[in-house]
Amino acid sequence: MSLNRSEKQAVIDEVTALAAKAQTLVLAEYRGITVADMTRLRSQARDKGVNLSVLKNTLARRAVTGSAFEVVSDQMTGPLIYGFSTDAVAAAKVVSDFAKTNDKLVIRGGAFAGKALDVNGVKQLANIPSKEVLLAQLCGLLMSPISRTAVVLGALAAKKGEAAAA
Repeated sequence: MSLNRSEKQAVIDEVTALAAKAQTLVLAEYRGITVADMTRLRSQARDKGVNLSVLKNTLARRAVTGSAFEVVSDQMTGPLIYGFSTDAVAAAKVVSDFAKTNDKLVIRGGAFAGKALDVNGVKQLANIPSKEVLLAQLCGLLMSPISRTAVVLGALAAKKGEAAAA
C-alpha cells in the first residue's frame, strides 16, 4: 500500500528529526529474516536506545539530505533497516552483535561524524566500549595514582610505628 503525499512528508519529517539528534547511522540488509528475529532485534535496539526503522529508500534519502548522514545516500538501495542512535556506538553494536548470530542480517555500511563507514568501519565502531565503560576506565586511571600514594603513605606510617615501638 502506497503512502499519500502528506504521509510521505510525515515520514520524512520524522526521519529528519531522528537524523538531527543522532550521531550514528547503520544500514543493514534484512532480506530473509523471520518476524520473530526482527522483533528480537527491535527489542534489543530499544533497550540500547537505538531507533530501528524500515523505510522507503527514496524517503530516507530525502530525509538525510543536508545532514551528516547524506554521505551514505548512495548506499540506500535494496531492503534496508536504518539504525539511528544518539550514542556513538550503540547502533553499530546492536546491529553487529545481531549479525553475528543471524547470517541473514547483512551490514551494508553506515555513517558517523559526517564520514561514510564501510562494513569494517561499522564493526570497528561496534568494538569500541560504551560511554559508561569508558568513563569507568577513566575514573580508574584517575584513582590509580591516589590509591598508590595512599598505600605508600600507609606503609611509611607502619614502618615509623614499628621503629618507634622498637
